[in-house]
Amino acid sequence: MPSALKRTPGHLTSTLVGWQASRIEDPVARLRFLRRTVGDRRVWDPRTEAGRGWLRAHRGKLVAACIGVLLAPAGATMGALPLWDRAPVVTVEASVRSAGAIPNVWLVEGQAGQEEYSNGLRVERRYEVGNEARRYEVYPRGAESAGAGQARTAPAGIVFHTTESAQSEFTPGETHRMRIVGTALLEFVRQERAYHYVVDRFGRVWRIVRDSDAANHAGASVWADGQWTYVGLNRAFLGVSVEAWTQPGASKPEVTAAQLHALRILTEMLRSKYRIAAVNCVTHAQVSVNPANMQAGYHYDWAAGFPFAQVGLPDNYAVAAPSLWLFGFTYDPSLVNVTGEPFWKGLVLGEELLRQNATAHGMSVAAYRAALEKRFRALLPAVKARQEYAKESGE
Repeated sequence: MPSALKRTPGHLTSTLVGWQASRIEDPVARLRFLRRTVGDRRVWDPRTEAGRGWLRAHRGKLVAACIGVLLAPAGATMGALPLWDRAPVVTVEASVRSAGAIPNVWLVEGQAGQEEYSNGLRVERRYEVGNEARRYEVYPRGAESAGAGQARTAPAGIVFHTTESAQSEFTPGETHRMRIVGTALLEFVRQERAYHYVVDRFGRVWRIVRDSDAANHAGASVWADGQWTYVGLNRAFLGVSVEAWTQPGASKPEVTAAQLHALRILTEMLRSKYRIAAVNCVTHAQVSVNPANMQAGYHYDWAAGFPFAQVGLPDNYAVAAPSLWLFGFTYDPSLVNVTGEPFWKGLVLGEELLRQNATAHGMSVAAYRAALEKRFRALLPAVKARQEYAKESGE
C-alpha cells in the first residue's frame, strides 16, 4: 500500500492509552487491553462520558507518571563494549519455522511480452519498466553498525502488499469496469515505480519494475532473519502487491481464488530464482516502521489475514517482530485493533525478546530500548548514503 491507512485515535489519546498499557507486565494481557480499549471508542475518547470517566479515574496516575519521567535519572550504562558488539541473548531463530526446501521452478519460454515458467506461472511484461539499480547493504546479526554492512545486488526477500485501490463487485457484469480500473492501476504503479509485481483480480501477474532494480514499495522498513539484518527494503526485497481493498472493519482484504493461486506460483518462482528463505517472505505491516516516532506498523496492509499456508509459506506472523527487539521500536496502540491475534504473536515475542535481552545486559528496559534506538539512528545516514551513491553512479 503506497500510503498508510488513516488511524483512529489521536496522538494524545494514543499516548495515554499506551502509557496505561505499559503498566501491564504480561505482554498478552497488555495487548488484550489495547485491543479492548482502542477498539471501543467510548473507553478512551474524552468527548464521551466513558472517556471522561476514564481520565478522571487515572488522573492521579497520569500526573505521577509525568513527574516520574521528568525526575527519573538516566538509564544504566552499557558497559565497556558497545551494545551492538554484544550478541543478543535470544534471536529470531526461536520463532522461525522452516517451510522446507526452496521450490525448483525454471523459465520455459521468454518473449518480449511475457514469460512462462515450469509451474504454470505466466508473467505479463507489457508495463515493465526500469528504475534505480538494486544495490544495498545487509548487516551481520549482532553487528548492525555503520561500516559493517555487506554489499548485495540480489533480492533477499519478498514484501507482500495490497494496492488499496478502487474495486468493483467481482461479477461477470462488472468485467469491463474491472479491466478499465485495473489498467489505470497498472499505469499508476508503473509511473510511481511502486511494486515489482502486481497480481490483478483475474489472477494475471504483471511485472512492473524489473527484478534487477529497486521499487518504491516498502519505505522505512526493517526485517531480520537468522543471519542478516535488513534496513530499507525497497532495495533489499521484492515488492508483490495484490489488487485489493480492505473493507472498513474487515480483518483482511478480499482476494479472489485466482489471485491466491497466482500468489503461490509467483512466490515459488521468485524463491527458486533468488534462493529466498521462507522467513524473508513477509507482509508490509510486519516490516513498516516510522523513524519519526519509533513506532512499528506505520502501514497496515496485510496486518492480518495474509494466506501464508495457501501461498506455501510458514505463518510468519509468529516471528518476533525484529523492529521491536532489534532496534527498540514500539507500536501505535491502534495497530493492535487492526492486526487480530495472528499478528499479536509477533508483537508479544518481539517485546519479550527485548525484555530478556535487556535483563541479560543488566539494563532496564527503558535504557536498553534507548540504546537500541541509538543504534538504529546511527545506521540511517549510512543507508541513505549508500542509496544516494547507487543513484548517482547508476549501480
